[in-house]
Amino acid sequence: MSDLLPQLTQQLFNGLSLGAIYALIAIGYTMVYGIIGMINFAHGDIY
Repeated sequence: MSDLLPQLTQQLFNGLSLGAIYALIAIGYTMVYGIIGMINFAHGDIY
């Protein structure tokens, strides 16, 4: 029972970190689509 809080805190941090990474990727695709008008799946290579 005493190990539950550190594990819960770690899982919360992992979830927030992964969500932030997904959000940054989505913002990148949205910006590229808004400027160019097409989806560029290689935008990580370019920018």
